Amino acid sequence: MPTARDIMTTEVVTIDGSATVAEAVKLMKDRGVRSLIVERRSADDPYGIITQRDIVYKVVAQGQDPAAMQVHEIMTKPLVVVNPSLDVKYVARLMAKQGLSRAPVIGEHRLMGVVSVSDIVNKTL
Repeated sequence: MPTARDIMTTEVVTIDGSATVAEAVKLMKDRGVRSLIVERRSADDPYGIITQRDIVYKVVAQGQDPAAMQVHEIMTKPLVVVNPSLDVKYVARLMAKQGLSRAPVIGEHRLMGVVSVSDIVNKTL
């Protein structure tokens, strides 16, 4: 059975937590992604994530100005993360139990990639 390392997406798009939500939207559009991993402030700090859903629910639906809000104000943090050697079966169970569509893969004290439900379907079935 493949592991998270075998199926993860390694080209992860990241953003600084102090960036504006408008900058995050532009980056998502430019890179063709639906989420961004928020960079850590220090080695001890956990990663965060901002998704299109966060932007719609926490900014647009609330009538907030994306140019005036910073990513750290609406991101999710800390994240459920996956070990790169974890069997895909267990990755899928974890994601199902937690209601996740994606999870960062952290190994060797660094971000190695992101595994998504699409990765599981497209690369293992």
